[in-house]
Amino acid sequence: MDYIYSFIPERIRNIPTHMDFDGQRRAEKYFQIIILLFAAVGFIWGYITQMFSHTLYILFTGVIISSVLTLIPWGMYRRNPLKWQPARDKDGNTASRPAIPAPQSQNKPKKKKLKD
Repeated sequence: MDYIYSFIPERIRNIPTHMDFDGQRRAEKYFQIIILLFAAVGFIWGYITQMFSHTLYILFTGVIISSVLTLIPWGMYRRNPLKWQPARDKDGNTASRPAIPAPQSQNKPKKKKLKD
């Protein structure tokens, strides 16, 4: 993955790709409302015209619109970021920089081999 990442332009790499929890909740609500509205309108229009394909076209349009509005992390979904607590060192004091954990291979105790 790092190999591919080096070919992506810096401008593309800097696009924010996260939503806060409140934004995720709102995006899910908007997605469901849009889909249900387009499904109801599509069903009614398809019933009036007696064409099931019209129902599917309208529903598909609703899926596309709701996907564009909710899957992309627009700024309206990033208004309430979490406030993280500051990192602490081993003594419990606030660390000036984040602690980097040691690699897992050094922390694991060696297993003893059992004799048969």
